[in-house]
Amino acid sequence: MKRFYTLAAAMIAALLVMSQTTKKNFTLNDLLGGGSTYWNLQPKYMFSAWWGEQPLELSVEKVQRIEADGSRGSTLFTADDLNAILGEKKVRTCSNLTFPYASQPIVKVQTQKEIILVDFQKKNIVWSAEIQEGASELTWNPESRALAYCIGSNVFVQTASGERCQLTSDGNDDIVYGHSVSRDEFGISNGLFWSPDGRRLAFYKKDQSRIPSYPQVDITQRIAATYVDKYPMAGCETEDVSVAVYDVESQRMVWLQNPKPMTDYMTNLSWSPNGSKLYVFELNRDQNFMQLFGYDAATGAKEAEPILEERHPKYVEPLNTLAFLPWDSSKAVMQSQRDNWNHLYLIDFNKSVYPEWRNADGGGTVCDHRRVSLLTPGEFVVRDFLGFNEKTKSALFIGNVTHPLHHTIWSAPVSGRGKMQLIGAGEGVHAATLSAAGTRLIDTYSSPTVVRKVDLLPAKAGKAVNLLTADDPWKDYAVPEISGGSIKAADGVTDLYYRLIKPVNFDASKKYPTVVYVYGGPHAHNVQASRGYYFRGWEIYMAQLGYVVFVLDNRGSQYRGLKFEQATFRHLGDEEMKDQICGVEFLKSLPYVDAERLGVHGWSFGGFMTTNLMCSYPDVFKVGVAGGPVIDWKYYEVMYGERYMDRPDENPEGYASSSLLPKAKNLKGRLQIIFGYNDPTCVPQHTLSFIRAAIDAGTQPDLFTYPGDGHNMFGTDQIHLHERITRYFEDYLKGEK
Repeated sequence: MKRFYTLAAAMIAALLVMSQTTKKNFTLNDLLGGGSTYWNLQPKYMFSAWWGEQPLELSVEKVQRIEADGSRGSTLFTADDLNAILGEKKVRTCSNLTFPYASQPIVKVQTQKEIILVDFQKKNIVWSAEIQEGASELTWNPESRALAYCIGSNVFVQTASGERCQLTSDGNDDIVYGHSVSRDEFGISNGLFWSPDGRRLAFYKKDQSRIPSYPQVDITQRIAATYVDKYPMAGCETEDVSVAVYDVESQRMVWLQNPKPMTDYMTNLSWSPNGSKLYVFELNRDQNFMQLFGYDAATGAKEAEPILEERHPKYVEPLNTLAFLPWDSSKAVMQSQRDNWNHLYLIDFNKSVYPEWRNADGGGTVCDHRRVSLLTPGEFVVRDFLGFNEKTKSALFIGNVTHPLHHTIWSAPVSGRGKMQLIGAGEGVHAATLSAAGTRLIDTYSSPTVVRKVDLLPAKAGKAVNLLTADDPWKDYAVPEISGGSIKAADGVTDLYYRLIKPVNFDASKKYPTVVYVYGGPHAHNVQASRGYYFRGWEIYMAQLGYVVFVLDNRGSQYRGLKFEQATFRHLGDEEMKDQICGVEFLKSLPYVDAERLGVHGWSFGGFMTTNLMCSYPDVFKVGVAGGPVIDWKYYEVMYGERYMDRPDENPEGYASSSLLPKAKNLKGRLQIIFGYNDPTCVPQHTLSFIRAAIDAGTQPDLFTYPGDGHNMFGTDQIHLHERITRYFEDYLKGEK
């Protein structure tokens, strides 16, 4: 009988293998965003928008109402309808249209040359504005219909009537107006900020005249030439930032009066609802002291005392603007990590409190000058603030409330009384858009068992209406087994989460070459409870070629709280590598992992980690591919580098232990370093310095570069890159066993 069961099991296993081998294989073009067939193999997606409280489905051809039961109702208009109104074919797809007015039947059409408002019921053009040639940083206000933009390094405003005004004229490579500052740190992504009514415009001025130009090389010219790349390295001179406010009606401009010593960082500019005040989060250069100040928008005068203050012995990191309550302009929601977890707090601007410094759970101290109340208590991170439900007076957010890997939708009463409520599915990773008054949401999510779903939800506990359940586009392909799990960190206490991908046609009796994919740095994560545990396409390709792929989020990565993130402070790489080696020990415990054929690959911070692991644990990893690596943190930029490492003269030991230059002599295995020849983020000096150190030490890394590319490769270069990465592991890791 035992022999019968053994034979049956063998037959079943053989049939499973046969079923896999009859399925299609992926190409890199199928799996990577730059691939020609990538979008053919993505789960079906639904483009949607809100017109007030009316949900809409947007397709290439038309815009349709979505009814309460999820059915598609009447068509508002088609692309052909709009083009007939416009007089020519300016609308190629309806999927990117917006509806700026909740109570008016107006759709916004934007082309490269103009912005047009169309009344789709009356079938006429309501308003249009020409976009100036060469304009960038376009910022349009729907209330005043004024447009702000930059040409080069100067700021311009165009009123609704078409009148143009140049606000600055001395912009150049050193003095830059209207663009983002601080190298897009602190949540900054733009430099132009309209007041809600569109009557005033705030904008950044960046003086980077003291910052030397890193010599980037343009090889497209007959004789190669350098061009300006202002790059402030850690411990060196940095930019001076200031903020101006322009009044469109009076054509008067004032500067926010920020007395010396000048605040080093000004971020998350937030307008009061009536546009009379501008609120700014301000930090010192050490990034360990933050204050929230209000300014008079008419005069630029700074209020005598801050709204609140936060200190931390490591760093404070404001990343989000204020959100004022639609029903009470004297209160706003703020996001802060003061109590370890990024949470929502309610600021009552009308309630003064005695300013007294107190200890906070995040390890720092806080001093509130206005009443500040916690809205989202618990040991979890608020990932995204979605907005307000005006009817129930609650705040909607996405957070990992129930599990670190599941990012779900929740409602919290702004009064602070009552419990938070789960909205929609309690598993997976969600993204959602809120209706104008916040009564309903369109929720898009996936999980390890859900390819993609889109639901229409009430913004309070209630029944979901499904709008889309996507079929698996990979059902005809040989897909590897993807699983998730956890191990303990090097501290023996903290849970770390991983993704494990087994080879296609997996045979438990075999031993497989294994690649560890790593990032490990701040503000990024590699594992979550979305489809395939957040896999990357290249990992699927490697599993198809017969590799085990392992990905672990070590301490220092995001969405696990401030203490988890700050475990690496002043010594980047040390604790992260200890955790990754815990992952390696776990891999070695798996009978099908070949411990003699371990590889590692990562990009950016992951390139730093890859190079570090290859040189710090030369007997563990046989092959590595490091992309765009940081080699020495004193070569990295001020804002990021000094936040996590302090300045080189303040932390010489940390900079020395994190530098990979002295470790070049330890390299034993095969290491390929790949970088963009014109990388403005992790400048080529990093890689070239390591190559020089390796030459001096007599070790032999390999080098490849992408001329004309920056920190990442896109389009067909992305395919070429991953062909090269794959070939390196095929040549030097797989071997014959």
